[in-house]
Amino acid sequence: MQVVGIVAEYDPFHTGHAYQIARTRAELGEDAPVVAVMSGCWVQGGRCAAADKWTRSRLALTGGVDLVLELPTVWAVSSAETFAQGAVGVLAASGVVDVLSFGSECGAADRLRQVAECLNSPAYEAGVRRFVDEGMPFAAARQEVVRGILGPECSALLSTPNNNLGVEYLRALDRLGSPIRPVTVRREGAPHDSLLAGAARPEFLSATQLRAFLEAEDWQAAEPYLPGSGLELLRGGWRGMPGLWRAERGLLARLRTMTAGDWAVLPDSGAAEGLPPRLERAGKRCRSLEEFFQLAKPRHWTQARMRRLLVWAFLGLTRADRPDAPPYLRVLGFNARGQELLKAMKGRAALPVLTKPAHAGRLEEPGRRLFALEARCTDLYDLCLPEVPVPGPPGRYGCEEGDRWRDEWEGVPLPGAPPWSCPPCWSCCLRRGNGTGP
Repeated sequence: MQVVGIVAEYDPFHTGHAYQIARTRAELGEDAPVVAVMSGCWVQGGRCAAADKWTRSRLALTGGVDLVLELPTVWAVSSAETFAQGAVGVLAASGVVDVLSFGSECGAADRLRQVAECLNSPAYEAGVRRFVDEGMPFAAARQEVVRGILGPECSALLSTPNNNLGVEYLRALDRLGSPIRPVTVRREGAPHDSLLAGAARPEFLSATQLRAFLEAEDWQAAEPYLPGSGLELLRGGWRGMPGLWRAERGLLARLRTMTAGDWAVLPDSGAAEGLPPRLERAGKRCRSLEEFFQLAKPRHWTQARMRRLLVWAFLGLTRADRPDAPPYLRVLGFNARGQELLKAMKGRAALPVLTKPAHAGRLEEPGRRLFALEARCTDLYDLCLPEVPVPGPPGRYGCEEGDRWRDEWEGVPLPGAPPWSCPPCWSCCLRRGNGTGP
């Protein structure tokens, strides 16, 4: 029996994700367990996730995933290369994953591997550095170098987002020397980030369109694209669509106090291009986040890169907060089959496995620090909701187990720990038989 690993944001889990799992199991065996490494409350595009990580974990478990592991924010809100490196690192460290399944526009893993090998070569590194130094945007420089080495067909693969991310997964596997075997499922339905035109309803929507339905609270339109009990789960805990703009005044206060040096220690802030002074000026002059974008964004930067930079500033993270590799494996949810995987991981995982917050106290200092930062990221996510909930488990969960969890968690010595807004203990969820984190 082969164990499948999937990297995902599940923002939220929809029929396209279920299709990927079904197609993968059709190839590998219907009993193949699925381990997903999932972004927390912040996602790669520099946005708040549509629902918190606990809700999205439950959605994934109802849709066919057996075990959900967390990708910490310092990798989740990063470039495609860094995102993939962290996520594949988590799957590899689990010790139980045999196959990495990912979606792609081309549906051909061998073609993507060819590009990945090219991007890991010295010839590519030298070529892309030359084009970037001449002022060419990185994405264009990347394609131009691959065109010169492999030809236009391979270069064109990098023009679509899922192919691009798939290439980064393969690069990460190569860097880690992992024996995990990649397979890809051809993406079907609406293109990435697309919105519907007219009244047509295709079999598969983009997550962007589904989030638009959720923001409008058009549950009827969303229901066909939420597998299993997805609609019930989402509506049951729905607190409105979060957005960074809801914390605009607080973020503007942060931007006005940031110096060029503060910007320079953020990842992908353009320090090598001399951009931090420009970011400082924009932060001190802007009166809205929209105006900050207008003043600060270089022409060759993507909107997503700017949004990621804003998220890092909002969360108070720096490049130094991201270790070279994940220091632990945090479990967000599991079912009965996932529980068997956890048992296997006890003897095979290369990193400590955290099934409850109290376990973080056993980590070495870098792991404890990252866990504390992740808790802060989760806590600040609440400020982006339409109504800010009462911090802490009792106000959110209102159960005896939550109170017990709080007492246990407050006794864990973590340096610089902020007020906590993490999940409660697992006992109530396990007693209900769903096996999920809170």
